[in-house]
Amino acid sequence: MLSESSSFLKGVMLGSIFCAVITMLGHVRIGPGNRMQHHEHHHLQAPNKEDILKISENERMELSKSFRVYCIILVKPKDVSLWAAVKETWTKHCDKAEFFSSENVKVFESINMDTNDMWLMMRKAYKYAFDKYSDQYNWFFLAHPTTFAVIENLKYFLLKKDPSQPFYLGHTIKSGDLEYVSVGGGIVLSIESMKRLNSLLDVPEKCPEQGGMIWKISEDKQLAICLKYAGVFAENAEDADGKDVFNTKSVGLFIKEAMTNHPNQVVEGCCSDMAVTFNGLTPNQMHVMMYGVYRLRAFGHIFSDALVFLPPNGSDND
Repeated sequence: MLSESSSFLKGVMLGSIFCAVITMLGHVRIGPGNRMQHHEHHHLQAPNKEDILKISENERMELSKSFRVYCIILVKPKDVSLWAAVKETWTKHCDKAEFFSSENVKVFESINMDTNDMWLMMRKAYKYAFDKYSDQYNWFFLAHPTTFAVIENLKYFLLKKDPSQPFYLGHTIKSGDLEYVSVGGGIVLSIESMKRLNSLLDVPEKCPEQGGMIWKISEDKQLAICLKYAGVFAENAEDADGKDVFNTKSVGLFIKEAMTNHPNQVVEGCCSDMAVTFNGLTPNQMHVMMYGVYRLRAFGHIFSDALVFLPPNGSDND
């Protein structure tokens, strides 16, 4: 009797493991008729100032006007204080920013996605953005409400990138064979990537609405799987010194780590001067970042930026 019970338990365990593997492969494995080349993500760098200075002033002005960024912020009602902080701070610098909520919230204007599942929210938000704004914006930036973004630095980084090419940028992470952009640091898609993603959203065998039955896959990994089928691969964004510009941690945490690991080079060991995002911020920290990035100025100091990005029409940004 004991032997039979033992055999039964072994069978249950082996069966469970087999089902888990099949489920996972069913959503991630590439079939023989749709093989993809192995791809290591690229390390894309921002343009240097010398290259910008070679462009005439009139051309620089036209460039600054041509970069239009649409910002997507995924929120839930429990994030209402973060929601307010993001709305009052950095999103004013997007050419247009809209909030996509898991349910209808009376306090703030948002687009109701009618789901708590973050992957479904992301899919619906991208679908909405593409259907409504594909002819108005060439870059699409998605973030959570714990992220602070410097949109001017994002535009500068994208300056020499062609949005008609399939770009998928941010802070890349490798998980097994999958390379993906972490949503914590924000995700940037070019209009070409948006087109390719949109064409797959109704193809469940390539871009399923749900992940595995046993292990739930995070929304940023799900996105990477869909984009991989469209021939779009994750690319890490860096400055000229190789430092990440999309960050999944807060400035405070970076400084604390630098003080421990590089006590004699705290600033150099911390972050890029051209950082685009930081993550894990509280509402108060959002406002402190806004003060430091946009409001604090040294009297008499003249900034010699080679390019100026004008605020959106009608914006009350800093």
